[in-house]
Amino acid sequence: MASTDTTPAKDGNDLAGLEAGLDALETVQTGRTPLRKTLTQKVLPPIVAIVLVLGVWQFLVSSGIADDPSKLPSPSDVWGELRDSWLQGTLHEYIWTSVSRGLLGFLLALAIGTPLGLLVARVRFVRAAIGPILSGLQSLPSVAWVPPAVIWLGLTDRMMFAVILLGAVPSIANGLVSGVDQVPPLFLRAGRTLGATGLKGTWHIVMPAALPGYLAGLKQGWAFSWRSLMAAEIIASSPDLGVGLGQLLENGRTTSSMSMVFFAILLILIVGIAIDLLIFSPLERRVLRSRGLLARS
Repeated sequence: MASTDTTPAKDGNDLAGLEAGLDALETVQTGRTPLRKTLTQKVLPPIVAIVLVLGVWQFLVSSGIADDPSKLPSPSDVWGELRDSWLQGTLHEYIWTSVSRGLLGFLLALAIGTPLGLLVARVRFVRAAIGPILSGLQSLPSVAWVPPAVIWLGLTDRMMFAVILLGAVPSIANGLVSGVDQVPPLFLRAGRTLGATGLKGTWHIVMPAALPGYLAGLKQGWAFSWRSLMAAEIIASSPDLGVGLGQLLENGRTTSSMSMVFFAILLILIVGIAIDLLIFSPLERRVLRSRGLLARS
């Protein structure tokens, strides 16, 4: 009785299937996401969340659960504050005063925190000397720097920037250190073999490989910058400093206007979310997608 050996054919089919699977993994989807899918997955959820929050807020006010209107204003009262600020032409001044300070302070923190992070990550003695200090500074509340900054620099913009730097630089530096620590040693050896050493190796090998961790540090650095600035504006007030969002919040407290307090809180929240959505989230998605860590939609 003759027997047939099907092993080679089976192996050939398995190999073909494996090749097809690898080709599918390498295939890049370049089609445009349908508008309907974008609306339902990215636009509709936050709108629904906002509507629910406003509904619960209005229910608490209308039902009498929050029986003291001076402590919990209605959404219409806060909307009235927004309308008045818009009509008076002060709304954009509030926002621009804080946003310009926050972005400039963040850029200064970026210029200081990046080389500092590289130095800590690449030089063992520096890491042993100031690495723990950076971690301690990162855990220190930003508001703690406001009193000494006021004493040292007075009620000036320099004081604001000093508080931002002290809050943001440790986060940016530690984020870069974390990213550098996650660079595979094989990359560094390959770079040295190709002649990428010193600053050239840092620019062409270390920084690109550490970019995901560095971006996480930048996002956290911006959050610390914004929080530090709000703390400084709330505590340190002066006519020479103008009225930012933090000062607007403090004005609402001193005048016992809860509608102004809620108005300022919402503006602070909206600006922080907008900066993240417009700058950091697209940049992070682009970097992760270029490394195959995020599915293309």
